[in-house]
Amino acid sequence: MSTVTLTGVCPECETDLTVPPVTRGETLSCPECILTLRVEAVEDGRLTLEMIEVQLRDWGQ
Repeated sequence: MSTVTLTGVCPECETDLTVPPVTRGETLSCPECILTLRVEAVEDGRLTLEMIEVQLRDWGQ
């Protein structure tokens, strides 16, 4: 039994990523640098990833 996986590279730390099937627009985290990444494209089992800025809530402290 084979499991389908996709591969990509984190644009920040260049870590090779292997993930289960995802679609364009989904987000995931790099296990190395913990950056949030958005899937921009999926072609021939390769992911094109872009880092996205995550707004942290200001609790006024």
